[in-house]
Amino acid sequence: MSIRLPSADGGYRLYRPNGDPFAPLACGPARARTFYSAAHVVADPLAASAEAGPVLDWESTLAFRRRLWAQGLGVAEAMDTAQRGMGLDWATAAELIRRSAAEARAVGGRLVCGAGTDQLSAGAPHSLATITAAYEEQLAHTEACGARAVLMASRALAAAARGPEDYLAVYGGLLRQSARPVVLHWLGPMFDPELAGYWGHDDLDEATDVFLKIIAGSPEKVDGIKVSLLDAEREVDIRRRLPAGVHCYTGDDYHYPQLIAGDGELASDALLGIFDPIAPIAARAALALDRGDPTGFRELLDPTVPLSRHLFAPPTRFYKTGVVLLAWLAGYQEHFTMVGGLQSARSLPHLATAYELADGLGLFPDPELAEDRMRRLLAVYGVTS
Repeated sequence: MSIRLPSADGGYRLYRPNGDPFAPLACGPARARTFYSAAHVVADPLAASAEAGPVLDWESTLAFRRRLWAQGLGVAEAMDTAQRGMGLDWATAAELIRRSAAEARAVGGRLVCGAGTDQLSAGAPHSLATITAAYEEQLAHTEACGARAVLMASRALAAAARGPEDYLAVYGGLLRQSARPVVLHWLGPMFDPELAGYWGHDDLDEATDVFLKIIAGSPEKVDGIKVSLLDAEREVDIRRRLPAGVHCYTGDDYHYPQLIAGDGELASDALLGIFDPIAPIAARAALALDRGDPTGFRELLDPTVPLSRHLFAPPTRFYKTGVVLLAWLAGYQEHFTMVGGLQSARSLPHLATAYELADGLGLFPDPELAEDRMRRLLAVYGVTS
């Protein structure tokens, strides 16, 4: 049967669901590239209001991570996809890191975790010393849990820094004291408007020079960099200028197939939010690269780009809503409720298109369940077939 879906122009269209999902996949970590999926969190639907603060359904949240590890993907924990800075506070993120690190040890899964400064009061001015201390607290917690840290971009630092020298001082100090090599994260303002002018410059060429200068100061303390600017040419340029041994983890959810495939000389590894909903395809694509089959890799991953571009369409920071919708439709959680009520951040036509694109890719293990849940969501909004 067809399902009646609302369109952005105010009309409707009929869509016939796909009945050919990807079969479950179990495999070890990829060898040719390192793939991290930035994973979403599952809210407790009975305590997920903005007023109550974040309360997670821990079993469902950790079960999703076990599913990613079982498919050979690494997990990037407590990152933007987990609603850091958009509902997930530091106290809950710290517990999430602790629990995920224990799970990763139990299954031998790859794990990196976000360390930032979001325990500081939002909107209030903070000194560089206070910002550095906040970073140090989160870095110490992450490393004490046995995980590698991703030094996330800081809203507080973006507000307090007077110029590039402040970024050099803060990040240089953190790198010198880190127990293990870290991943540096450049999150562009399309993901978080409060991070505009990061590294002390609005001009991206000048900002890139500062970013690379920080890495060059302590290359042995930098495992890699994650670039989330949705600018493939800039990422390729940064990749070519990195010191030997420093990885480039693409965070470009628009151009990831070509960046991971590489240019014949250099290639990006990946730390991507889109790998959360497309994990079964991403895992198969990674295996294709392991087999030395770049054509097969692109044949698998290229068709996922329209879904990714749709989920990450402006305002990009609300991409998590589509990610959680697809997890619910796929049967990986029992509700479509998000921390802070962000399930309302996207329109019904946007969600309907996300369902259609994901279903067309075969991402729902039980297409009938996904169709039934989509029909029930539509009915809540008064749309009936």
